[in-house]
Amino acid sequence: MKKTVSLMVTALLAVQCLMAQVADGIKFLNYEKYKSARETLKKAYDANPKDPQTIYWYGQSLIAAEAGGLTKDMLNAAKAVYQQGLQDVGSDAWLLVGMGHIEILEGGDINSAKQKFEQAITATTETKGRNKGKGNPGILNAIGRANADGGSKVGDPSYGIEKLKQAAALDLTNPDIYINMGISYLKLGGENGGEAVKAYQEAITRDPKNAKAKFRIGRIYQSQNNKELFEQFYNEAIAIDPTYPPVYYVLYNYYADKDVPKAKEYLDKYVANADKDPKTDLFVADYLFRAGKYNESLEKARQIEAEVGGISKLPELNVVYAYNYDRTNDSVRAKEAIEKFFASADPAAITTSQCELATKIYARFKGSEAQAVAYIEKAMTLDTIKNSKIAYMGKAAEIYGKAGMYREQLGWLQKQLDLKGGTMGEFEYYQFTSTALNGKDYPLTIELGKKYLAAFPDKPQPYSFLKRAALASDPDTTTGAAIAVLDYLDSFYMKDQEKNKKAIFLNLYYRLQYYVNKSKELEKGLEVADKMLALYPTPGDENQYATSAKGAIVEGIKAKEKQGSGNKTSSATSSSSSGS
Repeated sequence: MKKTVSLMVTALLAVQCLMAQVADGIKFLNYEKYKSARETLKKAYDANPKDPQTIYWYGQSLIAAEAGGLTKDMLNAAKAVYQQGLQDVGSDAWLLVGMGHIEILEGGDINSAKQKFEQAITATTETKGRNKGKGNPGILNAIGRANADGGSKVGDPSYGIEKLKQAAALDLTNPDIYINMGISYLKLGGENGGEAVKAYQEAITRDPKNAKAKFRIGRIYQSQNNKELFEQFYNEAIAIDPTYPPVYYVLYNYYADKDVPKAKEYLDKYVANADKDPKTDLFVADYLFRAGKYNESLEKARQIEAEVGGISKLPELNVVYAYNYDRTNDSVRAKEAIEKFFASADPAAITTSQCELATKIYARFKGSEAQAVAYIEKAMTLDTIKNSKIAYMGKAAEIYGKAGMYREQLGWLQKQLDLKGGTMGEFEYYQFTSTALNGKDYPLTIELGKKYLAAFPDKPQPYSFLKRAALASDPDTTTGAAIAVLDYLDSFYMKDQEKNKKAIFLNLYYRLQYYVNKSKELEKGLEVADKMLALYPTPGDENQYATSAKGAIVEGIKAKEKQGSGNKTSSATSSSSSGS
């Protein structure tokens, strides 16, 4: 009997130990200590590889990564664990949810994943008792977690929120349900930030010591550039638990390019509380770079490279090298480093900041503009914020503009305008028209210039662009092509003739040159000269020029008439002689 009791106690203690390990692993996941989570949950998994919840959480640790850090190898590892579990245990609800989660992250058919989720719900729905017909809150929360994971285009957050609300009604104590709900609301975008804050606040109501919920609220306010509020919630998260690493990392990043000494304080606290991992050391190398200690940063990177056994084991080291070489104007080595990074990095793990660095480096090399812009396009696929995309498009236009590739520049300016909503302001008109003029696309310049002038007649730039394009399209007045544009300009100038008479006079000068020297329409030239004199009737340089020009034109007309009269007399004499 005593032996039986002893065995039962031993088994109970083993189960409790296993549950404690799983709980510790989940806490490590919430604290973004992914290495510790994997190690802890692996021990629990090895001790009981047929416990569905242990299998589920171990799989979750294998796909846990910082933003942009999830790789195909990680997904494959988690999938293998879940598939093995399905073979050993059967179609358990926890394993079905895990497989559905993997399917979502792989970009598979969302309906196929939902079928697994619904199958898991059905399998765990109570069939009798007071909870008859109700699902299992743990499974519902896991489904919500799966749809909260990944970027805005991953999973179905609305579906996830629906399941999380069901879980919250069944489990009145678990704060993680509302944290997953808050993340899902943020994935929906739009005006759902307030709903996300409410969800996180509910998590805090359930667990006042929940540093993650406080931190998440702070992240929302930081995205809104509300420094007062995000610092308030970050400080509250620290007060709740000074060992919570993510808050220190975010504050380090915030101050890294604003207050380097303050950033260093947060980095030290992050390193002290985060997992001891080569990737953590990378942040130290990053800090040294931001502090302007480029040689020390490079030395730290080389030290990490030696410790991990080569740069292929940690491709992100190439990014640190590239940053330092770029800052010290060693563009060739910077380009080599960033090329190595993109050649070896998992595409799923690439971040916008890495793309921005590549863009900056390639833009320095003449002839590499298309490659630089290709990285901008990659950043745009990763960044879902509209204003960020608009800024990226402006950068692409700038790169092409500096290279004198004006047609490409116009293309990106048009994409940017379309994303803004298609309405052109004065700045957009200036950009488009000046770019067309720089590209010597004079018809387009004239088309844009007319619209610019009609929209902003009080600005001097459209007048200048129009006249320059008109004159450049016919520099030696051979065709008189500029006259129609000058007439358009004068229709605006004549609204205040006294103020604009100098500009009108110069436009008349072009007409005079064309009519007198090219088309030989002296009568029209005489009309132009009279208009010049009407503008400047009193003695002065303009009056003197117009008077002289008119005199020459009058003499030319007389000579032409005399020549015509002489030709008629000659013709008549010839006819008379012929008749005699």
